Amino acid sequence: MVFKVKDDVALLRYLSAGESHGRALVAIIEGLPAGMPITTDYINRQLARRQGGYGRGKRMAIETDTVTILSGVRGGYTLGSPIALQIENKDWANWEKTMSPEEGVPPGDRVVSKPRPGHADLAGALKYGHKDMRNVLERASARETAIRVAAGSMARRLLEEMGIEVFGFIRRIGAVKVDVGDMAPDILKARAAASEMLCPDPVLAYRMMESIDHAREAGDSLGGEFEIRVTGVPPGLGSYAQWDRKLDARLAGAVMSIQAIKGVEIGLGFEAASRFGSQVQDEIFFDPGRGFYRSTNNAGGIEGGVSNGETIVVRGAMKPIPTLRRALRSVDFVTKEPVEAAVERSDICAVPAACVIGEAVVAWEVACAFLEKFGGDSLQEVQYNYRGYLARLKEV
Repeated sequence: MVFKVKDDVALLRYLSAGESHGRALVAIIEGLPAGMPITTDYINRQLARRQGGYGRGKRMAIETDTVTILSGVRGGYTLGSPIALQIENKDWANWEKTMSPEEGVPPGDRVVSKPRPGHADLAGALKYGHKDMRNVLERASARETAIRVAAGSMARRLLEEMGIEVFGFIRRIGAVKVDVGDMAPDILKARAAASEMLCPDPVLAYRMMESIDHAREAGDSLGGEFEIRVTGVPPGLGSYAQWDRKLDARLAGAVMSIQAIKGVEIGLGFEAASRFGSQVQDEIFFDPGRGFYRSTNNAGGIEGGVSNGETIVVRGAMKPIPTLRRALRSVDFVTKEPVEAAVERSDICAVPAACVIGEAVVAWEVACAFLEKFGGDSLQEVQYNYRGYLARLKEV
């Protein structure tokens, strides 16, 4: 994910590669400052969180994701050079012949010609001219998000060094919705972390699991909503000057890039469309010890594409997983005859996993914007620049 800054140079960027049943997922990260503390255990804790949640499929029993840092880190600290990360696919042993890059290796009986509604199968095959849709689904699969969580963990670690924290929780599974009201961030985070559903209300968490059980029995699936919050963000990240540098636009694009996400809100989001302006705008106040502040946060911490110093609030709406045990109607890509869609191993509900992925991509975009403003070659230099900015704000 790359966003342009001055002179078309991205300060922080990464590329990922790998297929769902390929040998491994990999990423190369460029732009993290030298001297940032990071360990594989830190990244692996986030990977384990992504694999959790009630309603996950059998793939989670096969894979236990762990990261290998191949370059860019020594003795627990970043070097300032490109960082290479790798996550092995444990299921590769069962797919080596099917997914081999070598010429002439037969695909066996795993050719996919029955496109699944809601997936990239048909659109991808038409775009790239593939006859076997496995060439599409292997990369389009949400398995790819494991390496994005690993990359996002690096960004999260940088933000922690600056006193910025990212956390998420589940707002809805199917028809079961949570209202957290004015719950304090530390309580909200703790309650969500203690729940298998990442839900801060234990009673509603149980009802969510019941809904997932009903969907499983019916051969169906369930979607939902998650919310990501970023606390400790200073005013001034992002820009109003160009459309592609607006922080809210970048966050919306990042969350929407997660597989199966069909809607994104920031702050009040769509609710703002049904209110009067006086009920939406966050009035501004000033306190000598606190500086400028708002008593409400309907804007979700961003105004005009720029962070305003309040907590950033981003929500994602995830559609139900489109792979169902009760197969949907489709058309064979080769024969054009009506068929039941192909069935791949899948989850019943993956909203808690999507929440963890949401934390990762939001952390990445906030870190990108942070380094654009306070960038330096070492963590010490970045912190020096940041402290100077905070000192200047106190003089305003």
